[in-house]
Amino acid sequence: MELKRDFVFTPLPALDHPVHFPFPTIPNPLGPLADLAGTWGGKGFNTIWRPHFPASQHDHFLELNLTDDQIQFDAISGPIPNRGLLQPDINMFGLTYLQQISDANVHAGLHIEPGIWATVPATTNPAEAPTVVRMASIPHGTTILAQGTAKTAVGGPNIPHTNIFAFPIGDPNTTQPITPPELTLSTPSQFRSPPGQMAGITQAMVDNPNSILQAALAGQTVLSTTTLHVSTNPTKPGLGGGTDNTAFLEGAPGQGGGPNAVAAEVSATFWIETVKGTPNFLQLQYSQRVVLNFNGLSWPHVTVATLRKTVPVKVPIWLIDPDIPRDLLEKAEAASPLHPGGPVEGGEPKP
Repeated sequence: MELKRDFVFTPLPALDHPVHFPFPTIPNPLGPLADLAGTWGGKGFNTIWRPHFPASQHDHFLELNLTDDQIQFDAISGPIPNRGLLQPDINMFGLTYLQQISDANVHAGLHIEPGIWATVPATTNPAEAPTVVRMASIPHGTTILAQGTAKTAVGGPNIPHTNIFAFPIGDPNTTQPITPPELTLSTPSQFRSPPGQMAGITQAMVDNPNSILQAALAGQTVLSTTTLHVSTNPTKPGLGGGTDNTAFLEGAPGQGGGPNAVAAEVSATFWIETVKGTPNFLQLQYSQRVVLNFNGLSWPHVTVATLRKTVPVKVPIWLIDPDIPRDLLEKAEAASPLHPGGPVEGGEPKP
């Protein structure tokens, strides 16, 4: 998804007060997203409850996949302008990305996702601290905008347990979740992925998909972690985010009680980890939960993966923000020297 080499976002007219560092304590226009640039590859696990037709026979099917996962992030050159009516204009900085996921056992393509991650500076209307936002398009017929927070801390991440129990729509905290028999791998079922597709999948993984991430950290020393948490229905920030679905997914409530399968909510946590090694290296882990609504229930669709950079890139500050003042550029470069492996090309900084 690389942009043309000569493409540079240029606000017309220029913003009166551009923000060069959206996260003031991080001297980089990309803030907590800076380490994403490059190509990442690794392994993961995917779980999804799919609707089954005809529902009168059985309304759901559990698909389980070990996965090969790759994400390529490319920095966008120039500030992305947003014009304000209720407050002065703002600018964002970001990266395009393309994610590709395949089944590791049968090598079937499962998912492709083009999108953008961006930093958003603090705003006054609404009154929000700096945030990050993920904008994505999923070929099955859903688009998402997920906004949220970013923080960096010493040490490794605290990755919680998760599950894929179904629940009544609108009642995620129910004390009586639905646990269909397909969750028990020792119970044969024609409504679960066939055995040949499930080689390497264990009951512990189904019980807690995040156990894949927890196991990957075993024996590692994580020096620091940047946590990105975004949601289409965030509690903080209070505004922003949502999903949209095609007519097929929405269905027609008056014609048989739709929907077919609406992606109602998406939440995801990405952990960018600096791991001790010779030399130290970056690791990207994520856990994403999509709530699919059909036949009166919400069905969690959880995807997790652990990735490492296969193409290391540290993007020059002046390429992200061509108009950054020289004193701020020198400050940023001193705080974040270029990575020795394959920096993004693109001319020279302005004098």
